[in-house]
Amino acid sequence: MSGLDLALRATTPVPLDLALTVAPGEILALIGRSGAGKSSILKAIAGLLPGGSGHIRVNGESWFDSDAGIRLSPHRRRLGYLFQNYALFPHKTALENVMAAAPDETAARRLLAAVQLGDLKNRRPAQLSGGQQQRVALARALAREPRLLLLDEPFSAVDRPTRRALAQTIRDLRASLDMPVILVTHDIEDAAHLADRIAILEAGRIVQCGPTAEVIARPASELVRDLVA
Repeated sequence: MSGLDLALRATTPVPLDLALTVAPGEILALIGRSGAGKSSILKAIAGLLPGGSGHIRVNGESWFDSDAGIRLSPHRRRLGYLFQNYALFPHKTALENVMAAAPDETAARRLLAAVQLGDLKNRRPAQLSGGQQQRVALARALAREPRLLLLDEPFSAVDRPTRRALAQTIRDLRASLDMPVILVTHDIEDAAHLADRIAILEAGRIVQCGPTAEVIARPASELVRDLVA
């Protein structure tokens, strides 16, 4: 199967019991209250959480399968992970930050150009705005030519106009990405602008999942109604 196919049960740090799929080129937003398990799902996919049972398959390749005894180490899982706090090297330029993950300088320059930062390649993070730093982090996340992209509250540290610009950049890139994308966000507006589908989480379980417009228009419970209001 192409895309992401996941079924997980885990007890730490947040109990998880869920299954989901994300098609290539599709963006799925995970929404839930604090402690619902959103970031834990991303960490489990990235191989950063121990234990648990189930499976994680990307384009048919098993990254985790408890029954088969498969558990790829994080560095063997070809994914891009974009954090809310950028996680850039402060002493390196924008180009050098992307080169830390890119196969060569040409690829790093191409990625910076794709996120509209080609002219700022020699600036260090302290010389860039929050939105520009997040663009550098996005370019670096894509530098490994990942099979899956994880976005963990990528817009929470920037203002509303910058969030819209970053969301537009991701939308512009999605045609060429052709990979599953999972977006964790607490902001329904971000999800509405960017996601094809929304999955609502409560206590590590999916309580409603469907096309973005459908979930917003027809919430299945009071919890969902509060989250998408």
